[in-house]
Amino acid sequence: MIENKNDHTFRSVLSLEPLLDFWRKNVTPVCPHMGSMFEVFEARINETPALKGAIQDVSILENYQDILIPLMSVVFPAASSETEVSGALTPYTSQPFYTSPKFKQLMVSEDGFLKGKVKGDQGLSEEGGLLRAYFLVLDRIYGFRQGLDTPIIRVVKDPETGLERFFRITLDFQFVEVRTVGEPRKLSEKERGIIAENITELEVLSKFINPNKFEFYGFSVVRAFDITESEVISALEKDLIDQETIFSADGFKRLKERLRVLFRRPDLMAEIGAVQGDQVFVLGDDCQMKENCIFNNSNHLPMSEIKGSVWLRAVEQESILKISDLKAESDLTPAEQYVLERGTRSMLISPLFYQGEAIGTLEIMSPHPRDLNPIDAVLLKQITPIFSVALKRGLDEMNNTIQSIIKEKCTAVHPSVEWQFRKEALNHMDRLRLGQTSEMEPIIFKDVIPFYAQSDIRGSSEGRNMGIQADLTEQLNLAFDIMKWGEKAKAWPLISEFKYRIKKRIESLRVGLASDEEASISSFLSREVEPVFEDFLSLGPRVVRAIENYKNALDPNVGIVYRKRREFEESVSMLNETLSAYLTKEEAKAQSIFPHYFEKRQTDGIDYMMYVGASMMENGKISPFHVKNLGLWQLIVACGMARHTERIKPELKVPLETCHLILVNHNPLSIRFRYDEKRFDVDGAYDVRHEIIKSRIDKALVKGTRERLTQPGRVAIVHSSIDEGSEIQRHIEFLKAQGNLLNDLEFLDLDDLPGVRGLKALRVGVN
Repeated sequence: MIENKNDHTFRSVLSLEPLLDFWRKNVTPVCPHMGSMFEVFEARINETPALKGAIQDVSILENYQDILIPLMSVVFPAASSETEVSGALTPYTSQPFYTSPKFKQLMVSEDGFLKGKVKGDQGLSEEGGLLRAYFLVLDRIYGFRQGLDTPIIRVVKDPETGLERFFRITLDFQFVEVRTVGEPRKLSEKERGIIAENITELEVLSKFINPNKFEFYGFSVVRAFDITESEVISALEKDLIDQETIFSADGFKRLKERLRVLFRRPDLMAEIGAVQGDQVFVLGDDCQMKENCIFNNSNHLPMSEIKGSVWLRAVEQESILKISDLKAESDLTPAEQYVLERGTRSMLISPLFYQGEAIGTLEIMSPHPRDLNPIDAVLLKQITPIFSVALKRGLDEMNNTIQSIIKEKCTAVHPSVEWQFRKEALNHMDRLRLGQTSEMEPIIFKDVIPFYAQSDIRGSSEGRNMGIQADLTEQLNLAFDIMKWGEKAKAWPLISEFKYRIKKRIESLRVGLASDEEASISSFLSREVEPVFEDFLSLGPRVVRAIENYKNALDPNVGIVYRKRREFEESVSMLNETLSAYLTKEEAKAQSIFPHYFEKRQTDGIDYMMYVGASMMENGKISPFHVKNLGLWQLIVACGMARHTERIKPELKVPLETCHLILVNHNPLSIRFRYDEKRFDVDGAYDVRHEIIKSRIDKALVKGTRERLTQPGRVAIVHSSIDEGSEIQRHIEFLKAQGNLLNDLEFLDLDDLPGVRGLKALRVGVN
């Protein structure tokens, strides 16, 4: 589909001919009764010039529904016409000519074209339609078997509620013929190679494929599947990891809109109550949110004001409480009366617990009595745990702030799981074969053990800043020399002022690099200093030579002095490549011993994630031996990463150190494959805690000190249970005996992190 109605130059021709050919070749030979019926339709079409060949006027089809509907029955089964969201469009346009009732209601605007928009975070979404057009030409005409299979997610407004709904779109081009206009260009092997290397570059494709030489003839089939619930829940999980989403005005507003979409109620209201001692902090629409802080952005109520209220009833029964009509409740408390006066009638209140402790409530409210039902309660129960985790983090952040004040004033589809995808694909194909409506079922692996580790380049931000500082200082000194010799040649006061300003900036850099100083100095040099060089060329050979020295020092690509920065980036790149190559080689060995899911990420250092569990094995079995073996493998690899760092150091232009961290978590979790993003993500709300620890642990401090847990040349292993610690100790003792580790093992407690408490660590030097 092309989003705009006329934003491409490929000619699209609507025709029923490919459908008629399908009947002739695939239907009539195997079903004589339908063959007899087709003869009648074909005769009618032959008698109707407007339906033969290219159909110029789409609206004419409205007059021939008695022919079109049975013809389309081989594409759109009558049994699912009332439930399926599907339609037929003029090829590569957003103009449907045949739709199911639901498709017309949800997806077609008043002007007859598709409404809504493609979800904005899909990478190639804006160019995807045009790319698919090129791909079809490459496939049908030139034999290229490459294509864009990224799922399309379309966002439309529900005509009944006015709220957004999300649909996954599938496209079927079997009734589209690619016809040539004249002789198509023949591609040489060299040109085919260029296209293959730049298959997603429209500018490159347009040089070899002239859209005017091709036309799409027939029609494309579109099917839409409602994924609103999974999309919104996934978005909520991402939002709630970002604490600001709850505790800022914009964040809470976005959160409320997502809940309205999830529960399909445009007037839904939401509040979060957080218990803090003998007070309750209530976050809602009537709060004046000016800061990203639960304390400052909430209404504070004494606990006595909600005694005997619906909120405490929900907490006491430890389950969702449904209030059909608040107005009908007897003996309303002041807090309940206030909520009623604000327009609330029906309510669902879910208590928020964290590790068995009640920390607050999440409530959704409707202005209509008996509006929220048990189905809504099931949906609320599904999202409650992620709100519990997010609220706990917010309360921890608030408590950390309180403690700070006290201290201040007083002190891909991986090969290992390909079998499951293959199995589900076969099931999906089998359902289609039986004429059933089908889409891929969710792929969830339960009770898997996560393995996480990282080798981080210590002080990379500081090193990068030092490079910037050195380059800017060098460039300023070169500019200062120009002004110095210029001042000796001519006593122009403006030269003295330039000299003063440059010297002032050099002195400022000696103190340190401010956040905006790089941009400020670069702008000063390029916009103020460099433009006057032309006027200085007449001031004598020393000035000319100083200007030449300045220009020769500039990097020809970026136009500034970039020597130290380049040395730093090249050193980081060389170290990263060394570590990445080693990890890839070792992981391949481990994979051959026991299959497991593995993904690697590279930034300023390397980190990786592994998952292993019986559910990920095709035979459904896993031995604890292999789980423990991977734990030992992690420690051996960390030693190897440290040694490879030491070996590569002499080749680095800028000396770099790496710190090595392993996170041990024997608590199993569930992971789900996200079809829209084509990656695995944790499935359970409580499992989000593991993701939070991963994102924060590298900044952990040793308890009672300001010392970072991770240190160069040492491996830190973080754990939270005695059993985990004992197992790690056994591995360390073995590797000490093998000569891989030093005899300097440390047992450490870690400072609490936001949302994470009670972590411990072992730290040991690498030999």
